[in-house]
Amino acid sequence: MFFNHWYKLVGMEALNLLESFIQSAETGSFSAAARRLGLTPAAVSKNVARLERHLGLRLFHRSTRRLTLTTGGEQFFTQVSDPYSALRDAFAGAAQDAGKPAGVLKVSMALAFGREYLVPLLGEFLALYPGIVPDWHFENRPTDLIRDGFDAAIGGGIELTEGVVARELAHTHVVAVASPAYMKGRPLPRHPSDLAAFDGIVRRSGATGRLRAWTLRNQVGEQAAAGHRARLIFDDPEAMAHAAMHGLGIALLPMPHAAPRLESGALMRLLPGWYADNGPISLYYPSRTLLPPRTRVFVEFVVDAFRTKGLARRFDGR
Repeated sequence: MFFNHWYKLVGMEALNLLESFIQSAETGSFSAAARRLGLTPAAVSKNVARLERHLGLRLFHRSTRRLTLTTGGEQFFTQVSDPYSALRDAFAGAAQDAGKPAGVLKVSMALAFGREYLVPLLGEFLALYPGIVPDWHFENRPTDLIRDGFDAAIGGGIELTEGVVARELAHTHVVAVASPAYMKGRPLPRHPSDLAAFDGIVRRSGATGRLRAWTLRNQVGEQAAAGHRARLIFDDPEAMAHAAMHGLGIALLPMPHAAPRLESGALMRLLPGWYADNGPISLYYPSRTLLPPRTRVFVEFVVDAFRTKGLARRFDGR
């Protein structure tokens, strides 16, 4: 069916209509496809309708909630999805500016992490690849790379769905911190159980709604639960860091949020040598055989920067 009718469409028009169809089929929504493509939902719907007229075939059952493929649409999708992927990768590979990767690079990252650690790398990256336009989304929510059309995402705890791979950038730990002003005149804790005597800035899990409880360990293998006396409850570690700097209590912070304040002296570390595992920070990207050059060079640049600029060491709380 694909090759019998494709002569009716020409060049980029064919690819544009096909792209709207495939993205709509993968997401089940004109709106979601539009977000991937940078178009309006009306434009995507119009492209699909034009493709249907060219083919003389209804591709979708349309409802107010979701698109579903017709039998003919399913057959057409099966025939065109692999050739389309090959064409997309070929066009991406050809998108070069004076022999260097070019194009829009859509990346998702957490707000505070991206601002603190990724934005400072931009100058060097843009000097190397002036043809790439970063389109960075700063958001503290789980990201679906495939559904939302991202080239990459950076963070921790992102679910590895089908078609996505991860490269670990650094392993992170949680440490106990407080401001020097808050600790003035107070005895320093000597054991994780001693933390219960202080005002606690406690984190609520956005996923479960429960208060986070941490078990700390030290280099000799001892483990102990960190005491909690909840004085403040936040769902954002960056807000916890700011509250701690204002002298409102102690906080158990992931090192990416604690490190800049520890280095500046705005916070001091309590219980040196005690820490909790907080898992890796990774760089996620689609597992294509041929990555677009802009994605490939971004991945290699960030991995190298974390290694050579000592970022991974800054997140180690041991």
